[in-house]
Amino acid sequence: MPTEAVYTLYLATLIIAAAALGLIRVILHLRAVVKALDALDGGVQVIVAKTSTVKPVVDSVNASLKPVRDFAESI
Repeated sequence: MPTEAVYTLYLATLIIAAAALGLIRVILHLRAVVKALDALDGGVQVIVAKTSTVKPVVDSVNASLKPVRDFAESI
């Protein structure tokens, strides 16, 4: 086999290995991001659960204050 072919195969192997290493690093980073997003989703679910009663309370307060608002607008 000619020397140039050996060097070409060696260089191609190095390039493919470097690309594979880069892709493996990307996969590992993406896994870390997925874990962080899963934790964030859990936190968001807790916030949603704790604030679920806000809308009915706000509607009730707005309904109670409607006479006051109507009076203030008439002035």
